[in-house]
Parts: sequence; C-alpha cells; structure tokens
Amino acid sequence: MRIDVVTIFPEYLEPLSVSLVGKARQRGQLDVRVHDLREWAHDRHNTVDDTPYGGGPGMVMKPEPWGEALDSVLASGDGKPVLVVPTPSGIPFTQELAVELSEQPWLVFAPARYEGIDRRVMEEYEERLDVREVSIGDYVLAGGEAPVLVIVEAVARLLPGVLGNAQSHQDDSFAPGAMSNLLEGPVYTKPPQWRGREIPEVLLSGHHGKVARWRRDEALRRTSQNRPDLVERCDPEALDKYDRRLLGELGWEEGADGRFGRSAGAVEE
Repeated sequence: MRIDVVTIFPEYLEPLSVSLVGKARQRGQLDVRVHDLREWAHDRHNTVDDTPYGGGPGMVMKPEPWGEALDSVLASGDGKPVLVVPTPSGIPFTQELAVELSEQPWLVFAPARYEGIDRRVMEEYEERLDVREVSIGDYVLAGGEAPVLVIVEAVARLLPGVLGNAQSHQDDSFAPGAMSNLLEGPVYTKPPQWRGREIPEVLLSGHHGKVARWRRDEALRRTSQNRPDLVERCDPEALDKYDRRLLGELGWEEGADGRFGRSAGAVEE
C-alpha cells in the first residue's frame, strides 16, 4: 500500500517511522511519503492561508497550494487513490471503515489546519476521486495530523503480514463480526501473582471452552459498563442463551424483537 500525506508540519508525521508502521515500511509492505504543502506556495512567506470570506474568526487554507500539491501527488502514481480528509465534520472513523481503507492500494491524506481547507478543493477532487471526509471523534484538535496518525495505524495493522499473528486483529473490539461488536475483556500475562493480585483461576484451567465463555462474559460486562450503546445495537442472532442470561443479570431487558434495552431502575456496576 502507498500512503501520501500533504501537511504544513511534516515533522508531525515522524511517528510513522516507528513501531508496526515503521517496520512495515522497512519491509516494503507500506510506502509512506510525506509532503510539505508550503513547497507549493509561491510567495516569499510561503503563505497557505487567508482570511475567510464573509468574516469570522480564524484563517482558511488557500485552494491554490492544495490544488497544486494534490495534482503533483496524483501525477506521481498510477491509478486513482482515495483522498482522506480528517475533519470534525466528517463521517465517524470506525473499524469497518479501517478495513475498507486497508483494501485500497493508495491513500492520500489532506490534514487541514486553522478553520479548514477552502471548500472548493473538496468539490474539485470529488469529481475526480473517491473523497472521504472522516472524523476520529466528537472533539476538535489543532489540526488533522494527529487523526492521520490514528487512521494510518488502524489501517496499516490490517495489511497482510504487518502483525506477527495474522489472527490478532480478528477479535479486536469493533472488528466486523467479532464478539457481536463487543469491547474486548481484560487480558493477563505472567506472573500469575503480582502485588497480591492473582489472575482469574479459569485462565489456568486449560479448559478452552470455559476460557472462551469467561472472555465472552467479561466482554459483555465491560461493554455494558463502558459502551451500553453497543449492547443496544447487538444483533440478537449473535447472542446465545448465556449472553442473554448475563445481560439480564446486568440490568438489561430483552424486547420482543430480541434486542436489549436498559431495565427501569437498572444500576451500573
């Protein structure tokens, strides 16, 4: 996979040289190219922003440098990439979208600063490319570089051969089809006792069925406590009788359609 990032802060993307992404680059599984937007600004101050039409606070990124930069990047490769634009006003970034993006051979990221990029840039490239405006959460950051790091890592770890264990991502929280979209439960490693705290006995039993059931129950407990919205969205056909019994104990009621809702007066654990 090839990834291009156009930014006014190339140094912000240095973490893409370490950890799993860095190793994937070293092995040739990932081709990451970072471009400085100011290289396509032609005045002596390398200006990339200006005041907004209609007034208001902040500055808006100019269309000319973005247009030249993106045209240059597009001309350097074969085919058409997906253009990903991190923005608080975009669609939510989910594991499902990460999987979809991981299947693309080429991604180009356009992280904005200030009040965003002149809207005409999106209109221009929507006629030529698959453009995805994506939000990583309901909050506002100083710029789009941090979301680029988030999205690239989420996507890169799904590429074949990037993770040491090819099965590792299949049971991730939010992985499509994984555990009915439940959060992962707690995990443990050696030593079996630490500061007087022991790991759950079932994990030492060697009984794979009981271990799987315990993990499933813990996932349900954590999801019920931290993300009740995910319980409400659970596909009823993905829940077995043990799931249903535990959800009842946790204060959930099963509706006529098989979906669960909070019992009246239920108290969180």
